[in-house]
Amino acid sequence: MPTRSRLKVQRQQRALAVVLLLSLVLFACVEDRVVDGLGRDTTSTSTDAASADDAAGGEGDGGDAPADGAGAEPVASGSTDTGPLANDDGYDGWVDPASSGNPWTSEVEGLLTFRGNPTRSYYGMGPVPEAPEILWSVPPEGGFCGESSVGGEAKTWCGTGWTGQPSVWEDGDRTWVAFGAYDKNVHFLDADSGEDLLPPFAIGDIVKGSVTRDPDGFPLLYSGSRADFHVIATDREQPESLWSMDAEDVQPTLWNDDWDSSPLVIDDYLFEGGENSQFFIVKLNRALGDDGLVTVDPEIVFNAPGWDDELLADLSGSGSRGEDVSIENSLVVVGDTLYFTNSGGLIQGWDISGLADGEPPERTFRFWSGDDTDASLVADDEGMLYFGQQVERSSTSARSQEVGQLVKLDPSNPEDPIVWSIADDHGIWATPGLADGVVIAPTDSGRIIGADAETGEILWEKQLPGPTWSSPVIVDDVWVQGDCAGTLHGFDLSDPRVDPPELWTVEVEGCIESTPGVWDGRIFVGARGGRFYAFGDA
Repeated sequence: MPTRSRLKVQRQQRALAVVLLLSLVLFACVEDRVVDGLGRDTTSTSTDAASADDAAGGEGDGGDAPADGAGAEPVASGSTDTGPLANDDGYDGWVDPASSGNPWTSEVEGLLTFRGNPTRSYYGMGPVPEAPEILWSVPPEGGFCGESSVGGEAKTWCGTGWTGQPSVWEDGDRTWVAFGAYDKNVHFLDADSGEDLLPPFAIGDIVKGSVTRDPDGFPLLYSGSRADFHVIATDREQPESLWSMDAEDVQPTLWNDDWDSSPLVIDDYLFEGGENSQFFIVKLNRALGDDGLVTVDPEIVFNAPGWDDELLADLSGSGSRGEDVSIENSLVVVGDTLYFTNSGGLIQGWDISGLADGEPPERTFRFWSGDDTDASLVADDEGMLYFGQQVERSSTSARSQEVGQLVKLDPSNPEDPIVWSIADDHGIWATPGLADGVVIAPTDSGRIIGADAETGEILWEKQLPGPTWSSPVIVDDVWVQGDCAGTLHGFDLSDPRVDPPELWTVEVEGCIESTPGVWDGRIFVGARGGRFYAFGDA
């Protein structure tokens, strides 16, 4: 089996070959364009798609033809097909819908944010271990634990929780793993050994969300906590906060000062939602100083409440939760639209097409699902949205039962956007996964739904120990899923339309609420027992 360094070299060679081939295809196919509402080129779609597929290695093979002609792994496994990167400069818009399922960027090779890219649909790169064992775990003794208050009472939190997916990226001959934990620190580890590459960064309170690594190559990490939000430089002897944002920096606000949302950075703009119920667009103004160190000069260029008067009226019967409209999910960008939802169940789309020209975003899509929705929306390559909502508010149960708990929306049809929906008595905290025409959705009770993405037909179901808040991760036809009994499962997804057989399991201490990260033969995840783990083949 090739060494990890050899695999990196092979991937770089294959990536260069694919870029050159696609460039030739695009050059040959230049013609007048017709653009739809998502900013997609609809001219000669079938011909262009076939040409791109041929250049990437042929239909159905994931574009895995290596540069040297020898058998090798795909350039970016974990995708259902080979498509454009999310920040492909050849696309006339913010995020090409066709990039769904593909890596975020070519500047940094890695799994850089929660669910990998701006459509929240990229899961990592294989190979996936065939018989994983614990290779290392940290800390050596005890756990990553901290005390934080809930309802005014102190509570001890240990390990990592929802969403808690680590960022993993390549930097020279090292692979970095970064994550926030309940010990109130952001950690920077060597993927091979688990040793600290930088000292932990004290971020003020527990971290529940997933950190984001800068996609454009700047040595920056973005993370919030229950205290505030930070832009962290990683090119010093120890990590340094270059800028922070507090929940009270803008008004009005509702609910609290947590930051669970995993931010996006596109063209020097940072997109983030807060549990103060506002969403933010920040111009970062990233640069390198005369000393070679990274600098930022952030400016909040837009913010707006994630609620409106109509939503507050609909929630007025919810008692103490009547103003719980916090944004806990991670924002999604598809086409020229920024999407998110909130704890009041209000799904919104904001047009950001004129942002770089100084035009303020405008809301173009509004849909009320009826109940708390913490899971992130997911966009497919047609710009359709998938979401799962919880079952919590009795005062709005009529609406949430009407809408359903696992739902596909067509935002181009705002008057009647529901394509299909599936009911579940317990609701959904995990972000749905997309796998070759199948939607996989773990529920709070441990019920796992596999549904046809076109029709919503339930193809199969599984039952795991709940609550299953860990989001599904799908790489190289293997579905990796954590449960609350402390078991990490691998399922065979080579045919996602049939009940996936189990390939392997591995046990850890405590419930696995966090979403795993899969990268280059390793699986990284934390658990509520207090520790963070790396799994791989022995």
